[in-house]
Amino acid sequence: MGADSRSRLQLDALARVAMLLEEAAVDYWLFGGWAVDFYAGYVSRAHDDVDLAVWLDDLPHVAALLEADGWRHAPEADEDGGTGYERDSVRLELTYLARDDYGVSTPLRSAKPYWSEDALADDTAELEGVRSRAVSLAALARTKSRARSDAADAADAAKDGADSEVLGRIRRRG
Repeated sequence: MGADSRSRLQLDALARVAMLLEEAAVDYWLFGGWAVDFYAGYVSRAHDDVDLAVWLDDLPHVAALLEADGWRHAPEADEDGGTGYERDSVRLELTYLARDDYGVSTPLRSAKPYWSEDALADDTAELEGVRSRAVSLAALARTKSRARSDAADAADAAKDGADSEVLGRIRRRG
């Protein structure tokens, strides 16, 4: 499936944000459904947003770059471990990363889920002319194949299932 108009807007926004972050030497990693599609080489489904992981220490710099480029800070009332930005009809979700003696985690109010050691490699992927850094394929596949424990996450579980099928096809052909 090719990129529809919403997907094209999201891809164009990601291209612009990736360029801004790379020019500023700010580390970032694409993850979630868009990372799946970048590894697959095609748009597999519609996406609500674009998910990027960034170092919490870089957040002031990232915020300044985004706001100078026309992005508006659009936090959600219950956000925890990240924040959102919007421009036009595109939502960019930033997830924070922090390093401590135990590894790299996303600092949440009630927990600190740790990222696998291989997740933040130097992987890049390309989709429809857009290049981006991305979490490792192996880490992405592990994350998407885990069952969600909360019934409220049914919609996310359905997306994870679809993404896991796409990743399974990639791994079988690779």
